[in-house]
Amino acid sequence: MKILVIDDEQRILQSLQKLLQEEGHDVLLRESAEAGLEIIQKQPVDLVMLDVQLPGMDGLQMLNQIVNLNDPPKVFMMSGHATLTQAVQATQSGAHNFFEKPLNVDHLLLSLRSIAEQLALENKVRSLESLVEDELVGESKSMVQLRDLIAKAAPTDGRVLIFGENGSGKELVARAIHRNSQRKDRPFVSLNCAALPRDLVESELFGHEKGAFTGALQRKPGRFEIADGGTLFLDEIGDMSLDVQAKLLRVLEENETVRVGGNTPYGFNVRIISATNKILGDEIQNGTFREDLYFRLNVIPIEVPPLRERQTDIGLLANYFLKRTCEKMGKGMHGFGDGVLDLFRQYTWPGNVRELKNFIERLVIMSNTENISKEEASRLMPDLTPLAMMDTPTVQLGNLSLREMIESYERKILEKGFSETNGNVSKLAQKLKTDRANLHRKLKSYGIK
Repeated sequence: MKILVIDDEQRILQSLQKLLQEEGHDVLLRESAEAGLEIIQKQPVDLVMLDVQLPGMDGLQMLNQIVNLNDPPKVFMMSGHATLTQAVQATQSGAHNFFEKPLNVDHLLLSLRSIAEQLALENKVRSLESLVEDELVGESKSMVQLRDLIAKAAPTDGRVLIFGENGSGKELVARAIHRNSQRKDRPFVSLNCAALPRDLVESELFGHEKGAFTGALQRKPGRFEIADGGTLFLDEIGDMSLDVQAKLLRVLEENETVRVGGNTPYGFNVRIISATNKILGDEIQNGTFREDLYFRLNVIPIEVPPLRERQTDIGLLANYFLKRTCEKMGKGMHGFGDGVLDLFRQYTWPGNVRELKNFIERLVIMSNTENISKEEASRLMPDLTPLAMMDTPTVQLGNLSLREMIESYERKILEKGFSETNGNVSKLAQKLKTDRANLHRKLKSYGIK
């Protein structure tokens, strides 16, 4: 936990810091209530250990301010001169425990572990609520196939590599696999390899020892340790640097690793699920992704289709997000007016399901009517580009299946666009409002590039 200790006695601050850090907690120290409130307002804190007698604002006054915050931390009160009245007042005001000084270490550690368990349970409940909110909705053939593949992959321990555009739901697929696996009661831990600075990825993955680098004030467990027994989800694996790729490969081969700055290896038992929006075959050819790591990770490949390729699901998703958003915001809208869903189906949704979800939320916030009209949706979506308005070549129809006709039409669009942009894939992707990696894949499959 991240614990903030507020006491005006340096001796107590230092002894508590040592004790709490030995238990693996991240500890912040302040000598006044005012300084402590500044910390809470700037960063999330799990627990505040608060002395009653403080210079300036006292502990009970600060407690009253803490409990009125939107997401207040837990609070332990401490005092060397407390009365029974103060103890009762503190617990009635929202303190989770009250300790007399000198502190009983065993009692304190027991209470800390109880709070840690409570926080873990609350986090799990929030995680489950999030999963319920973001189920994989859809009845299209591609979504039925995707759910079938998840059902087959989940009970195994095989490594999974998920491919798909940004916003298509790769993490939802990873969570669904974990939720239906034998590891479902163990942690699901994720790491976005693209969101962290290159020099921090290794520390986050494998952990670090105290003093391993500037700012490493205590030992920190890595994601492999935290996920032990469960699932480790490596998002945007294609953005991982080559040196970290090399270490990850060795770790996966040996099933053990060493914290940064350490010498003692530790073992782990995790299932690896990775995801990328890149074409890793191209990255391997360009020398930016290791082929041997690719084969290690890609035991079970899963492709998440972009939203524009499952237009029959757009209406289901739109109504699902509308219902969930209205419930969350307490608004009683009935649905969409005539033509709204047709308008949605004409749009290419370059941001995929995430873009649709965010747009529905925008509509709910901005609309004052019971049913959202087509005019309202058009006005709030100024960049809407119906597919029917695109300048595309005609397709000669013959004795072709619907799929063959669609593929023929798509090929003509890409050939024309590739020519008009002089082979500039980035420019073509922007013009077609599609993901660049997916466009590369399409151009290759049709032999255009």
